[in-house]
Order: sequence, then structure tokens, then C-alpha cells
Amino acid sequence: MKETVLSTLEQLRKYARQQGLTAVFLYREEDSSLMRFANSAISLNTNEHLIAVEITVYNGSRRASYEVIASPGDQEALLRGVDKAAEMVKHAMPLDYTPTVTSIQKDFSDESGFDAMLAEMSSRQKLEYFNAAAAGMETGELKLGGIFSSGINVLAICSTLTDHSQYIKFTDAQVNVVLSHAVDKWEVLAEQSAARMTDLDPTPLQDYLSFLVEHYRQDPSIQLPLGKYDIVFGASATAHMLHFMHWIGFNGGLMKRGYSFLSEDEIGTQVLSPLVNMADDTADYRTFPLRQDLIGMDRNPYPLFEKGIFKGFTYLQDEADEFGQPATGHTVYHDSLTFSGGDHPVNSLRQLVSEPRDTDLLYFPYLHYANIVNPSRGLLTGSSRFGALLLKKDGSISVPFNVRISPSLKEILGAQLAWLSCETEANNISLSYGARNPQAIVVPKFMRVDGVEITHSNSSY
Repeated sequence: MKETVLSTLEQLRKYARQQGLTAVFLYREEDSSLMRFANSAISLNTNEHLIAVEITVYNGSRRASYEVIASPGDQEALLRGVDKAAEMVKHAMPLDYTPTVTSIQKDFSDESGFDAMLAEMSSRQKLEYFNAAAAGMETGELKLGGIFSSGINVLAICSTLTDHSQYIKFTDAQVNVVLSHAVDKWEVLAEQSAARMTDLDPTPLQDYLSFLVEHYRQDPSIQLPLGKYDIVFGASATAHMLHFMHWIGFNGGLMKRGYSFLSEDEIGTQVLSPLVNMADDTADYRTFPLRQDLIGMDRNPYPLFEKGIFKGFTYLQDEADEFGQPATGHTVYHDSLTFSGGDHPVNSLRQLVSEPRDTDLLYFPYLHYANIVNPSRGLLTGSSRFGALLLKKDGSISVPFNVRISPSLKEILGAQLAWLSCETEANNISLSYGARNPQAIVVPKFMRVDGVEITHSNSSY
């Protein structure tokens, strides 16, 4: 495969040079599979193989892109794409800056993220995984649902500026297992992310779901009064907050446009809790790392916060060009965001529930219907769902109806942050729409934040 891909790009580069063009060729190939479950049955089992080549032609401050969906052997269609991009750039509006053109200085190839066993996982194996994750829990009222998404990803790029190229190949999988009660209308969810076959293990999902199902069946459901609560966030909720932070926090381009709660004056200062250590860590395979960006810059671990001290913003190459900033190697489809664990020895829900408590704790595993309220203040909003529990001081447990919070990220990760669990896990935040772009954020399994205000409380599921 690799030789065919690079040969295709080389032919396009040769043709563009013959036409006197400055051009970049980005090859994307995905082999995607999706198994969907609903009402304790497989409702969809499908796959898609897609190849696209994006051709970008530059002329000073002008550029134009044209995408061709075609196989590597369809040279005629690809060469026509070059001609179309070349014609389009003549009519493109000039930018206020001169964009940097990809320049690969030496051949780069990384297939360390590819796992053949995961790539070849069969539908039968996926079904067996799902059945193991839900073992002993399905009834006439409690139905199994969810998705098992997996795929192979290939990225390759070259330009007319050098004779070198970049080639990256990796695998990914995302699993969501949901148990829904048809009568009482509650739902519990367990998730798993995988870059390798060995990352997939239904046992912890079955243990987590069975524990939640037990309490949702036997413990009283309640409407929580509005007010402030000490909350223990699960990995999914924490990861989704950090995903928003990527956009309205340390993203340099959005900061320059006024859409960040961080400022350049805060670089080198204590912004968050000393417990916060965060990085774009391409050394962590769980994040599906891209170790070279699309411009050709090598990507090494990039610190964002060290003991709460803000280390600096990240810039896409285009933003660096526009705002006169140094490039940081972040012209990629996804970062490799990691949030280090702490020293609190609670790494499972069973441990959290059994731990002695000096106050009521609200377990908040998932952030549902989440969005940004005010980017310049770092305000988010989201509701609980899929397994929230109220762990009372007296040792009893209640099941709360959904509640909504609208906190500031500086509060969540600042003075109100009480502890972080020792262990971390990858939470897969990939979307099902558009080009395949697997993304996982590594976060502590649990994060306790005190004094978070509940702004809305449902009276039923």
C-alpha cells in the first residue's frame, strides 16, 4: 500500500512541476467499520473504504484547494484535479499574509500506530465483545444499545518544494455500550478507546455497568435541590471539558481573535491548580499521535501546563503566518492532549463508592448536551446522564435525575479542584461524521471538584 500511495503522490508532484505550479498533495485513506446495537440486537453493520486527495495550489498570498475522491490508479481524474486547482487559484482572493507551503525536509514514515489484529477484527469478535460487556444484565425491560466503530487510517503528503514525503498509518476503535430501561427511562453507559487490540477488554465495562445497574434498580431516584455540590467527574466528562479547552483555552489563533479565557500575559504564571499537568504528548500511543504535522514539523511532547503554570499557546501554521507567531507543530487533524493523574488512590467506581466520605458527593460521569457559553470567560454548560449517583455522607446512595451545570474552566481546574485519581485512561471523543479522524484525550479516571453549582434539576428522567 505504502509504495502505491507514495508513487501516486510522486506522479502528481512531477505533473505539477511540469506546469510550473507550487502545490501540496494530501492523501487520505480510511477503511471504516461500524456496528450499531439497538434493542439488544445488531441494527446496523456496515463498512466504507474511501480515498481522497486534496490538491492545494499556491501563488504568493493566493491559494486554492480541490479534492478528488478517486483510487490511486485513476491518474486521469487526479491530474484533472491539479488542473482545476491551478485554474481556481487564479481567481482566489489574496490573503492578508503569505501562507507557508508544506516543505518535507526528509522522508518521514510512521506505522507504529498500526495494529494488524485490530485492523482485522471480525464482526463475530465485535459481537462477542459486546455480549461480554453486557453479560447477565439484559432483560425484557433492560435493552442493550451502542456502537463499535473501528478503522484503518492513512495520511500521506508531499509538495513541489522538496523531493520528500510523509506517510502515516494507524488503527483505532471506539466503543460505547448503553443499557436502557424501557419503563423507567434511565440509561447507563460504558466506553472504551483502543489503538491496539490489547486495549480492548470488555471485563471492566461489564463490572462498571453491572454496578450501576444494581444501584439504579435498588436505590431511590430523586430530584436534586439547586445549589453547590462537591462533584466527582468521570473520565468522559473531564475529557469533554478539556476538548472545549483546546478551542477556548490554549489555541493561539482563537486567543488572537478574542475567543480564549487565557491571555498572553498569563504565560509563565500560575493560572490553574498546582495539580494540573497537561501536555500535547505525542509519546502517548493512546492519543493516536501524529508525530509530524502537515507542514513537515516534527512533533515532540509540548507542555501546556506544569503544576498549573501556563506554558504557552499552540498555533496552526496558518495562524502563525497570520499573526506573526512561531509555528508550534500543530497543523494536524487532532492533538494528543494528556492530563496527568494525581495521587488519590481511587481508580474505579466501586472504590469511589466504598471510600469514607465527610460530605455528599455527586458522581457525574458524562457531560451531555454540552457547549460553550462564553469563550472569553471559559464558561461551559452540560448536563449529567448515563450513570450519575449521589453518594451521601451517611453511606447511602441515591440516583439523581439529570442536572445541568455551567462552570468556568478556571474554576473547575483552579482553586476548586480537590484531587485527581492516580490512574489515567483514554477517552475517545471521535465524531462519526465527516472524514475519519480518531481522537482520544488521556485524563485521570476521576476528578473531584468542590463547590460546583447546579443551575437546573430535572424532575424525572
